[in-house]
This record gives sequence, C-alpha cells and structure tokens, in this order.
Amino acid sequence: MSDFGEGLGTAIEGGLLGRTLDREKAGEAGEHAHAGPVTCANCQTVFSGNFCPECGQKAHIHRSLAAIGHDIMHGVLHLDGKLWETLPLLTFKPGQLTRRYIAGERAKFVSPMAMFLFTVFAMFAVFQMVGIGAPTDIANDLFGSDGDNPVQTEVRKQMEALEKERATLPAKSPRRSQIDSELKGLNLVFAKAGSPSDAKDKVVSVNTGMPWFDKVLLEKWKKNPGLMLYKLQANGYKFSWLLIPLSVPFLWLMFAWRRQFKAYDHAVFVTYSLSFMSLLFIVMSILSTIPDGGGWAFLLFAIGAPLHLYKQLRNAYGLSRFSAFWRFCALVFCMQIVVLLFVIILGLLGAF
Repeated sequence: MSDFGEGLGTAIEGGLLGRTLDREKAGEAGEHAHAGPVTCANCQTVFSGNFCPECGQKAHIHRSLAAIGHDIMHGVLHLDGKLWETLPLLTFKPGQLTRRYIAGERAKFVSPMAMFLFTVFAMFAVFQMVGIGAPTDIANDLFGSDGDNPVQTEVRKQMEALEKERATLPAKSPRRSQIDSELKGLNLVFAKAGSPSDAKDKVVSVNTGMPWFDKVLLEKWKKNPGLMLYKLQANGYKFSWLLIPLSVPFLWLMFAWRRQFKAYDHAVFVTYSLSFMSLLFIVMSILSTIPDGGGWAFLLFAIGAPLHLYKQLRNAYGLSRFSAFWRFCALVFCMQIVVLLFVIILGLLGAF
C-alpha cells in the first residue's frame, strides 16, 4: 500500500499537476525575488527589501499594460490609493483629516494642495460637461456706451444736413428761422432718444468714482462684456489657488491669541475646506441636470456647506461649541470679503 502511495505521489509530481505547481512556485519566487539581496536597476546599489535605500526605486519592476495604466493615473492625478483614504474623511470628518495631516500623518492621505488641484480640475471639467459657463451673447452696450443709438444717429444726420443748408442761406432769409426751429426740435428728440423711458431699452451705467479703476476695468467691460466674462471664468480656474492666501490672514486673526496654531495649520484647513466645496459644487451641478434637481442642489448646499465648515472648524482646532460657533459666523462674513477680493483680482487680470 505504501508503494502505491509513493508511486501516486511520484506521478503527481511528474505529471501535469506537478508542472502547474512548479510554475506557480516559480512565479511566486519571481515576484518575491526582491526579498533577498538585489541590485537596483537604477543606481546599481545592492540592497534587501522592497525599495532601494539610495534612490527609492522599487525592487520588483512591473512589465505589464496594467502597470502602464497605473503610471498614467499616477502621472495625471498624483493620488494613487491615498484618494480612497482621504475622501471619506474629507467628506464626513474634515476636522480629523486636517488635524491628523498637520500632526504628521502624510503617507496615508492626499496632500491638501494636490487634493485642491484635483477637485478644482474635476469641478471645471464637470461644469463644461453639464453646460455651466459664462454666456457669450451679452450685448456690448449692457454697461452703457458712449456711441449714439440708431435713433440718435438718424437725428444727427438730419441736424447736420440742416446746418449745412443754413450755412448756404443769406442772413436775412426766412428759411434760416425755420431751420433754427427745426434744429431745436431735433435737439429735444436727440436728448430724449439718449435716455429712453422704456426700462427694457435702458442700459446699466456703472461709475465707481475711481478714475483709474473705471478706465482700466469698467471701460473694457462696457466694450465687450461677453469676452470679459469668459476671461473671468478662465482666470477663475487658473488662479483659483489665490483663494488660499486670501483666506489665511482672516483665519489667523481668529486665532491670533492662540500661539499653538500657526499659519501652516490655517493653510491646511483652508485648502481642505476649499477642496470639499469643489466636490460639493460637482455634486450640485450633476443634481441640477436631473428634472427638479435644482431645489435638491440648493438644499444640499444650504445644509452641507455650513455644517461641513462648522465641523471642520470645531474638530480641527479642538474648540468648544461656543468658540466654534462664533468663529464660524465670523468666517462666513470673511468669506464674502475674500470672494469679493478674488473677483476684483480676476477682473483686473482680465483687463490686461
């Protein structure tokens, strides 16, 4: 009986099953060959482990189409698997994510700036997909125009013709008095045509009282508001990072007497908060494409945005409910100032 068992074992080892097992073992050996001393293909350093201690290259080099796909995703997004560790905390526990990142847990999470750039890129991409963008069919005289409207142009032509006729007449000609009366009437028509009573035909005239500002910015808005809106949208994407340095000073003022919090802490807080807001706008824009989804999108923003900001503020800085609440109210007010400054900067950038 034992001879039969030994024979069966020999047959299995030498047969198809045995060869299959040998290939699996060889594959495992190839995958884990880096466990022993290996020579780095990049810097020729001999080492043991998964990564070269000199240049950081992996000991096991992948040669597959899947590896190329991974490199593409990493090269474009720089997120790897950290995204799935970061997103849940960013959405539901933003204060904990902010605190843990500041404390030094960097390997697990996407950095604030990488997360911000990714979400802003995704937000504007989704905006383009759902058709959210600056209108391009705005009338050029929306903000007022120095030129004549069609009625004034026609009246001006009649007045010029009458003045030429008057200049050719003798001084005592009765026709001169008739022309003078007609010119007075045309002057009244010209003035009235320049300020129509119909609200639909009125234009918006904007004057800030600052000559340099009106000349640099408002004049270009008057000439081509459609182009300026397009520039505003394009610059909003390119210079969205300006929201971070604009916001940090206001947040620093709220913790000026608490020396344990530095400007870096506030920058991490602001950047993660802006990243969530970008994700929120993505969800809102998608909801708006659904029938009757506009109301749900507004409700999501009205509840989600302030709740998220309050939770992040309280948990990131370890505040009491009262301290978090008054800082939340102050921060909401400061956000309006930041947005106004941001829009003014974008407008000035678009003027050049």
